[in-house]
Order: sequence, then C-alpha cells, then structure tokens
Amino acid sequence: MSTTVTKTLQATFAPPTAHKQSKLIDLLDTYRDGLQEAFDSGASTMSAVSDIVTPYDLPYQAKAALCNYVPKLRKTYNAKELDDEHPIRLTNQAAKFDHSDERDYEFTWWVPRPGRGTNFWIPLRINPEQEDLWHDLVSEDAKAGEIRLQQHRQNWVLHVTVEYPVEEPATDGDATHIGLDIGETALITGCALKDGSPTDPLVRSGSRAKHLRKEMHTTLKRLQERDASEWRTDERFDHYQNALTDIVEKASREAVEYATQFENPVLVMETLTYIRERLDYGKYMNRRLHSWAFARLQGRIEDKATEAGIPVEYANPAYTSQTCHSCHRIGRRDSQAEFRCPHDDCHVSTFQADINASANIVRRVDPWGESVPLDKAERDDSPRDGSGSDTATTHRETSETPSQMTLTAFQESKPSTSVHETVSREPTRAGDSGDDD
Repeated sequence: MSTTVTKTLQATFAPPTAHKQSKLIDLLDTYRDGLQEAFDSGASTMSAVSDIVTPYDLPYQAKAALCNYVPKLRKTYNAKELDDEHPIRLTNQAAKFDHSDERDYEFTWWVPRPGRGTNFWIPLRINPEQEDLWHDLVSEDAKAGEIRLQQHRQNWVLHVTVEYPVEEPATDGDATHIGLDIGETALITGCALKDGSPTDPLVRSGSRAKHLRKEMHTTLKRLQERDASEWRTDERFDHYQNALTDIVEKASREAVEYATQFENPVLVMETLTYIRERLDYGKYMNRRLHSWAFARLQGRIEDKATEAGIPVEYANPAYTSQTCHSCHRIGRRDSQAEFRCPHDDCHVSTFQADINASANIVRRVDPWGESVPLDKAERDDSPRDGSGSDTATTHRETSETPSQMTLTAFQESKPSTSVHETVSREPTRAGDSGDDD
C-alpha cells in the first residue's frame, strides 16, 4: 500500500554572473514591495490582492503565489507584521528544471522573469542525498508544489516542495505512538504513552546548536563590520553550517534509534506549517527562531524513520505546551522548563514542560484522545514569559511545590557520551518528594 509523502528539496545557486545577480535582486526587491503593500492594505481576498500586485513588474507565478499567500497572513497565520526577510514565493508553474550529466552543475532551473524572453537558466548545487528526488522532479515522477527563493548574504537558496509516492510502513499489532517535540533549549524531547503516562522519555540538549547559531551570528556580523573579504565570510558561514548539519544528522538518527526500543513504533511530530508566522517575540528572538531549521530536523527524522520502516504522523500543535497530559485541561507554562497544572483534582502540579508537550503530541493520534479542536491551531501556544515553546531563554523560575518531572532531573551528558536520558516510568504524585526546579 502506498502513500504520498511531502518533502522540501534544497539547492544553492552556482555563483551567478553580475547581470543575473542584478536581475535576481530586482526580482526579490519588487516581490517584497508588492507583498508589503498588499499586507498593509488589509486585503483579505485573492481578488483584492490581485488588484494591488498586478501593476508590479513580477512574473505571473509570483503574483499568483501572492494572491494565495497574503489572505492567509492575517486569517490563518495571525501575523501582526511582516518579517523583512521574506523569501520569494512562486507557484508550481515555475517548477521548470533540466538535467544533464555533461555539465559541471547537472541540474538547472529556468528562473521566471516578467515579460517575454526574459527568463534565464541558473545552475544548481543540490544536496547529494536528495539527488534521486531531483531526478524524479525533472522526469515528473514527483509533483512540485510551492517554490521559495531566498538570499543569504551572497548565496541564493532555492526550496522546492515535492510530493511523491512511497510504500506505507506497516505495523503488526497495536502501535506504540511516540511524540517528538522539537525546540531550541531541548533539541528533541520524546516519549511514549503507556496507560496515559509518559514512559522512558528522551531529552536531547540543544545547547550546542544554540551556542553555534549565536556564535555564527556574532562572527559574521563582525566580519561584515570589518569589511572582510567575501571568501573569508563564506568560509566561516560554511564552517557553522557544516557543524549544524552534523548536529541535525546525529539528533535525527538518535530519535529514530530511540523509537526502535518500543514495539511497533509510530513517530508523531507537530505540524510546523504556521510556526514562523505564529511566533512573534520581537526582532531579536524572531531572528533566533527563523535561523533554526525546525522543518529541516523534522525532515531528516522522517527520512531516517522511513528507511527504518517506522511510520511518521503529524499532529495539530495547538496548546501542546499549555495542556496537562494527565487531566487534559489548560494549565500554564510559566517558563521554558516547567509546566504547571493549577487544577487541585489533578495529581500533576508541575512537570517537565517539553516532556509534557511531547506527551500531548502523542495524544493527538493516540487512542487516549484529541484534546484540542483542530480549528484552534492559530492560537498562541507559547510560554507565558514570552520565551516561546521553541526558543532559548535564561529565565527559570523556582517551583514552590514539588515537581513531578523537572528539567533538573536530566543531567546533560558529556560530549563523548549518549544524550539519551531515562527517567522513572511513573511521575511522582503530588505531595510525594520530588525535585524542585
């Protein structure tokens, strides 16, 4: 039995000529001007957006994408303002690619431009691990979706969403659903539910990745201020990107290995469709959030799970950080580390927040039930202190009541050891001894 899988392919442009570079920059600037005007106008329908963007000197694939995207910004994504780093969005009509093994760069993209005869080919540097899917895209065995084009300093990065059929992994007997919560402070938090209780959680620290991203931003900023040579800036950028890629690969492999300890495992992750538009914690924190590749880590987990024959499902992310996994009612996430359930009739008082969130992710597809209606996905699901459920924060409050499972229960392992930590199967009951946060 086959199913359809959606994945995002990534490619970097080979260094374009000065003339092509000028055309690309002009296309990006014009697109962002049209997007900003359509957003500021409050246009809420495709026809209203079309009236605004039609005069702009943009290819029809970009105008069509704007007509579809802008109405969602307020209605679906609940965006209060626009990020000034928005990529160019194009419909799948712009998915015209070519391949030849006689070229240095085998894959090329037919870049759309307004007007007749203005399009041009650009060579692509693809991810070798995605080469088979690029071939499928050229041969139309894989169906292209939305295309996004973004400029990162001197590099142009292309993302292409593709759908393709795969054999659906099957499980024998009752499945064990395992929730994975992806964030910054805790890179991956996973747990399975047994009789409704979190079992043998996995907590993978994100401190190394967080440190690298902060260091990368500071280093590149200083190089730019000193007007360093382009090759030196690119060299440092590649260094950090390679280090982060290594972290993603190791973390995704560990998550799948963790799942294999359970009988008939099924991984469950949050749908991240709206995460970038929903989260708004100011310019600095937004930069931190947007620099973290949530979808990239999820994609690698899904790739490795598929190879291991483990099914992957996605669940609605609404309220996973604010819902108590035990009584299924709304509580509080006062800090990054701690979830607090205020209901006296619930045995949970405080709980390790990321494990609580991963347990709720499991419940979205597990027979224990769906706790939140799907039509509330646009609601904010962040900690009350504004740190964000998927952000880093140095703020930690001390719990005045015993904690069932807090972040201090997990000791960060040395770099040479495994980061798979195990805690007790049953949480401490309220009133019993426990660690305070």
